[in-house]
Amino acid sequence: MTAAVVEARGLSKSYGTRPAVVDLSFTVAPGECLGLLGPNGAGKSTTIKMLLGLALPSAGTLSVLGMPMTPRTAGAIKARLGVVQQDDSLDPDLTVEMNLLVYASYFGIGRAEAARRADVLISAAELGDYRHAPIRTLSGGMRRRLMLGRALINEPALLVLDEPTTGLDPQARRLVWERVRARKRSGTTILLTTHYMEEAAQLCDRLIIIDQGRILAEGRAPELIAERVGTEVVEVYVPEDDHPEPIVARLAGGPWRLERAGQTVYLYLRDVDAATTLPWLGGLEYSRRRATLEDVFLTLTGHTLRD
Repeated sequence: MTAAVVEARGLSKSYGTRPAVVDLSFTVAPGECLGLLGPNGAGKSTTIKMLLGLALPSAGTLSVLGMPMTPRTAGAIKARLGVVQQDDSLDPDLTVEMNLLVYASYFGIGRAEAARRADVLISAAELGDYRHAPIRTLSGGMRRRLMLGRALINEPALLVLDEPTTGLDPQARRLVWERVRARKRSGTTILLTTHYMEEAAQLCDRLIIIDQGRILAEGRAPELIAERVGTEVVEVYVPEDDHPEPIVARLAGGPWRLERAGQTVYLYLRDVDAATTLPWLGGLEYSRRRATLEDVFLTLTGHTLRD
């Protein structure tokens, strides 16, 4: 049996008396893309910090690339990682090419080999016309593509993507997706955090949803949707000047699971014939659609706004 690239057992982390991660246990298999999902403050960033050796667990064990993550082994593990952080960490005083060459030197990659790899990565990021451009002249999408390229300069065994497409327009986001898919096809193991549910469904082989530092659900996107939500969702819109309680009471006995968020009532249907729902919905403003991963996320973590 092939060893897991990442193996966490009972992983916990507290800051003073505040628990950030509580008893997390999960694995990432070789060549797998695992998505780590959760609202702000759920514990995703703390988990990533422990995986990168930037924070020590308060309890539990963590193994990365076959080595226990400790202060003594952190350097050897980091040498085999590629990381795209949330924040832009490119050197604004260097050109596109020099950002890659300087970063390659941190891994002891010779200049000729670094130049060869930089050529490939610049081409893959569609930045050939900007090879000698300073970073400050690039758009946000160009910078994110370059950060992904830089994370690949050492040909990592494990690629960690921490919200890699935040703030990108759809065209730039889909180009990043294609680069990630290319790494998956080459066998690179990937750990991805994202707030974009479509991104998670498109790229990840398996998902873990966490909140308040604990795992709420784990599985493949289609399975989670089927198990946690159903097949379809009806959204019933209550006018702002009306009270939703009478509509909630009217719909409560229907062939669905019901949730309310503000002036919207969500009806989660599991293999219910459309004709069955029509008598219940007469006179109401509503829309009906297929269930998605976002419905799973909101069902598990709540509809209320997080800071």
